[in-house]
Formats: sequence, C-alpha cells, structure tokens
Amino acid sequence: MAKFFASCSKGLRDALEQEIKDIGIQRVWSQGIEMGVYFEGSWRDCYMVNLKSRIASRVLLPILDFPAYNREELYNNVMKHDYTKYINVDQGIYVDANVANSPKFRDQRFVAMVVKDAVVDQFREKYGERPDVDSRASLRLHLKMFKSQVSLAIDTSGYPLFQRGYREEKLEAPMKETLAAGLLQMTDWDGEQTIVDPMCGSGTFLIEAALKWQKVAPGIGRKKFAFQDLKTFQADVFSEVLEECMAEEREEDEDQEPIFFGFDRSAKAIKVAKSNARKAGVDHLIEFKQGDVINLENPIYGKGLIVTNPPYGERLSDPYDLQDLYKDFGHILKENFKGWTMWMISGNPDLPGHLRLKASRKFPVNNGGLDCRFLKYEIN
Repeated sequence: MAKFFASCSKGLRDALEQEIKDIGIQRVWSQGIEMGVYFEGSWRDCYMVNLKSRIASRVLLPILDFPAYNREELYNNVMKHDYTKYINVDQGIYVDANVANSPKFRDQRFVAMVVKDAVVDQFREKYGERPDVDSRASLRLHLKMFKSQVSLAIDTSGYPLFQRGYREEKLEAPMKETLAAGLLQMTDWDGEQTIVDPMCGSGTFLIEAALKWQKVAPGIGRKKFAFQDLKTFQADVFSEVLEECMAEEREEDEDQEPIFFGFDRSAKAIKVAKSNARKAGVDHLIEFKQGDVINLENPIYGKGLIVTNPPYGERLSDPYDLQDLYKDFGHILKENFKGWTMWMISGNPDLPGHLRLKASRKFPVNNGGLDCRFLKYEIN
C-alpha cells in the first residue's frame, strides 16, 4: 500500500474526498490541505482514481518531504530516494518546481535544475549513463517548496485530468471540466433529475452531467497516463480496471429523450457546445438552443435543477452592463421555474443581489484564478 495525493481546485476538497470514497477507497483524508486529499491504496487504486475521478486535477505519489536551507541540502535529500526503480536510463525525466516564501531559493528554475541534477547523477553513478531531460518525459517530478519545507512527488497522471478530450473548440474563459464536475457534486444532484443551464457557453456543466448520467469514466478515452511509462506499471491490472469501467456504463437507448437543456444567446456558443457534446458521445442526451434569458421557458412538465455560470464582469463583460441581465434572469426564474433549485457560480459579490432572490447556501470556490462563490437558491 502507498500514500497518494489527489489535487483539486480550491473549494472542491470535500467533494473530492467523498468522490474517492465512493470509488471504493476506504482511507481518505485531507491532512489540513485545502486543494486536495490523500488516500492510501494500491497501484490499482491509483489507476481507478485517475480513470474515474471527475474532480481531481492530478494524482501524485509523494516520495520525499524534508527541509532544505541551501543547494547542498536540497541535492543530498533528493538523492536519498531511488529513482531507478521507476524508469530505465533510456527514458526521460522532467521536474516541475513551485517555490513560495523561501528565504534562500528565489528562482524556481534553479530549484528544478538542482533536483534534476540529483536524479540524473544517481543514474550516472549506477549505469554510467544519464536519462534525458524532456518536458514529455516518462518520469515527471513535482516539487513544492514553502519557506524551507520541500515536498517531492511523482506525477501518475501526465497532462491534467481536466483535459477529457472532448473540448476541441473553446470559447473565451472556459470553465475546467473538473471544476464543473466538482460543482455538480456539491449540488447533491441525484444523477437522474433534469438539469437546465440558461447561459451554457460551451456546455461544460451539461456535458459533465451527461457523462455522469451515462456512467462514463472521464479518463476512459485518454490516450495515455504517466503511470503507464513507469517500471511499476501493471498492465494486466490496468486492463481489468478499464474493463470494469466500461462494464459500468449505461447502455445506450435510441429512444432516450434529452434530460439536459442548454441555452445561450450566442449562436457561436451553441455551435461549440453541440460539437463538444458530439465529441463526448452525449449529444443525444442534451438539447441545445440559441435563446436569450429573457425568453427562457421551462423545457419540461415538472421540476428540476438549474446550474449555471453567468457572466459576472471579469474578462468578458462590464459588470454595470450585467445588472439588467440579472434582474431579467431573476424575474424569469420566479415566473417559469417555481419549485426548482438553482446553483450559480459568481465572481462578483454584487451582481447576484440583482436577481432579487435569497441564497440559502454559499460556498467559496475558485474559477480560473478568480475567487468566486457557488450559490444555492430555492425558487418560490
């Protein structure tokens, strides 16, 4: 058994912890970390989380934790671990360093170089050769230094897990897939209820919901994970995990009516959303239509859930131009969606007040570096 670390966006830690427990891993804890959780498990569990987590950004294998006050201490401590058990000398390594508040180390590139030197010197001492240093390398090391404390981990994921592969076309300021999935989990959506997104943009909320409804593992279409390049890789175990994931998928029903509905005033946004849904294989579950919020109608005979990421004045619009939009949106909600629940993310503390609705819950989250709130409204 090993200790792994699954990272996530700010505000999603509790949702990620519950998700990993739902995957079937018993020992999961946060250890005071805000943006991720630890879990104890086997390599099989590592494969499962990489394949099935909708919320995790990466899965790391922590290998060293130590203080370093100068170059020699950093180098010598890194040398204490045996890296030759992970890759062969003809494979490459890459070091990603993040340094904050360090009194001795100011240059992240210098820190990455010292770590790289220690690792390649270990190979040179053992084999008389050194591995290449390459950003597409087989062994990817992540170093975090806060003040003088250093944590070093092996990346088992490779490129970030939010890159599902279906978003070939993007709009400006898109929401990451992992954030959309994490926010959906925070709504306590039952997995069956109709979801409407009145300002759907590229459709990320609805596509993530449809993939979850379909029980499709988000990593199933991925070409490669970083753990597949390691000497520890168990191909037979990974094949079993893949088969289990595929067996869990809901069988397609040609007569299935759409249960997710997306609207946007932009024709381009609707075109992109439809393209992304097709690429994700869930276009039959989602109905996208061009339309303004002021003309929004209830698409079903009954109640459901609204989840949306409206413009809030950062990057895309002037907040003073948005006050009328929020007023109109609030009016339409009270007119056509009585009895529904709405969850809305906002990076502007003032605009939600123009809905003339009272939020029953508020959660701090982060969207693309912007501090936001995820707000719940009961529409009566």
